[in-house]
Amino acid sequence: MPERKLKQMVCIVCPLGCQMTLKGSGDDLIVSGNQCKKGEDYAIEEYRNPTRMLTTTMKIVHPRHKRLPVHSSAPIPKALLFKAMDVINSLSVKAPVKTGQILIPNILETGVDILASRDMEEK
Repeated sequence: MPERKLKQMVCIVCPLGCQMTLKGSGDDLIVSGNQCKKGEDYAIEEYRNPTRMLTTTMKIVHPRHKRLPVHSSAPIPKALLFKAMDVINSLSVKAPVKTGQILIPNILETGVDILASRDMEEK
């Protein structure tokens, strides 16, 4: 089977921003353009299972501010980002809240928690 070009991407692992090309098929993927092994690992993982950290805000009851900044405890699959946002936007938390407090455990059964990014006192 001939090798085919799958994807071009910019590596975000370090400040170099290597322009990489991913070629191959199945488990035989070849990365070119990277200057280090980390770039190769990033390109293959980004192709097979792209994930992202999720940072957003959440409704809060009795707060000093109208929204509470929140973030995921680990990257979640890119395909689930909008579903995760739907869950977050459908819920609210009651003040007070502490930084790092788990607000939504195991969102969408990913094993990833949604955490408070700052303390939030009551009015």
